[in-house]
Amino acid sequence: MRVLLTGWASFLHGEATAGDVLSLRAAGAALTEAGIDHDVAWSPGFRPGTRHLPDAPPEDYTHVVFTCGPVHGPQVRSLHERYASCRRIAAGVSVPDPADPAVTGFHRVFPRDDGATADLSLAASVSRTSVLGVVLAPRQREYGGAGRHAEVHDALTRWVASLDCARVSLDTRLAHEDWQRCATPDQFVSLVSRMDALVTTRLHGLVLGLKAGVPVVAVDPVAGGGKLTAQAKALGWPVAAAEDAGDTALLDARLERCLSAAVPPPPVPSLAALVAELAGSR
Repeated sequence: MRVLLTGWASFLHGEATAGDVLSLRAAGAALTEAGIDHDVAWSPGFRPGTRHLPDAPPEDYTHVVFTCGPVHGPQVRSLHERYASCRRIAAGVSVPDPADPAVTGFHRVFPRDDGATADLSLAASVSRTSVLGVVLAPRQREYGGAGRHAEVHDALTRWVASLDCARVSLDTRLAHEDWQRCATPDQFVSLVSRMDALVTTRLHGLVLGLKAGVPVVAVDPVAGGGKLTAQAKALGWPVAAAEDAGDTALLDARLERCLSAAVPPPPVPSLAALVAELAGSR
């Protein structure tokens, strides 16, 4: 017996959701525990360099298992055509139309939409990773030609994408009618406080991160240093220069420090001079 595990994450034009991949992981772990030889087919767009459906000839397998997601459409039907000689089983799937050839092509279907079966992803083991908030500054025209925002953000986001962490895009801009943004600064600081660390090119990304007790990997997008560098100096916090945005070793070291050290409270500025100025001008 040799099994090919498939799902929507196997198709070139499919998609890989967290639930899809966890269901495949759960099925693979169960087969391994049972001593059943198996391979997993991945979409080349999701996991290049692994086994893809064209690399899994039908004659190499006795069974094909399809996990998670809805059973419908031409891509699922193509599995029946390609692996016609194999016994085909669908497990933990949704069945919107039991008469669909994509469904009837399976020899056995174990649905998850019968109201009695829990989703397969619940059976998969998971490991917790760090949660990294990312706050990027918009183009700041006041810096003219010194602004390096595009190239800094390109290098920085490529580095972030390479990390084994959960990434959360954050925006300091507030909006009352846009549910994707915070409506008050209190909400934003509360959101930031849930992060393990921040990566930012924005002054208030640095300031509010430290205010929330969250360490910050700060990169100034302005050549020669702009307001982010000046504020980092005032707060006694390190900042990387624009030309160092592509230095992954430096960024890795900064992030490691952020994830392993406590954040000292930032200094609280005094407004006494402002109050005195106003009082003296009465």
